[in-house]
This record gives sequence, C-alpha cells and structure tokens, in this order.
Amino acid sequence: MMLAAAAMAACSGCVGQSDGAATAVKHLSTALTAGDGAAVCAILAPDTRLAVAESTGTSCPEAISDQGLTPPGAIRAVDVYGQWARVVTEHDTVFLAAFGAGWKVVAAGCRSRGERPYDCRVQAG
Repeated sequence: MMLAAAAMAACSGCVGQSDGAATAVKHLSTALTAGDGAAVCAILAPDTRLAVAESTGTSCPEAISDQGLTPPGAIRAVDVYGQWARVVTEHDTVFLAAFGAGWKVVAAGCRSRGERPYDCRVQAG
C-alpha cells in the first residue's frame, strides 16, 4: 500500500489541501464515533470501499464494523504530497487521495513499522 507514499513528492503551498485532508479525517472520526457505517464508507476511496465489502462478502456499511477501526483521535500532523496526504493522529495514521469530490481515505488504522510499509486495518487490495 505505502509504495505510493514512498513515491510522493513534497508539495509547497498546500495549506488549503491540508485543511481538506484534515477535515476528511475529522469526518471519519465523527462517523466512527457515531457507529455510522454508511458515513464511514462515504469517506473511503472507491477501491478501499470495495476492499472492505469484499472482505466479508457484504456491503461496505455492514462490513466496516468488522475492520477494527476506532476514532483516530486528535490530529497531530498533516502532510500533503500532490494528490496524496498523510494525516497523523493521536491513535492512527490515515492516508488519503484527492478525488474530484474531495479527499477520500485510501487507508486507515495504519501503524508504522519503521522502514517497512505501514500495516493498515483498512486499505485497497
């Protein structure tokens, strides 16, 4: 998954983009706190939403509760690299991509493994 993260190039002047990525993660946190599977899935990128559904053979809103995601907590850092973003929170690292409709989560529930790629609970296959 995070091969894309390694290929990202730094983006200067991306304040508006970082605000958008942070807002998406705040929406994710609100949806997870409320237990609103449909709202969580609406924030996921299309391929990620499909991977969640395929993991259990049900719809994304039904399957998302089985993924072990918890609200990510307070935002500590937002890094934008062109069309990609990484949001580091109190309990999680969330990766996003820019789509026409705004920032969408491509991976969540991610933990750093040092030099190895992140281990994520939810990500596209």
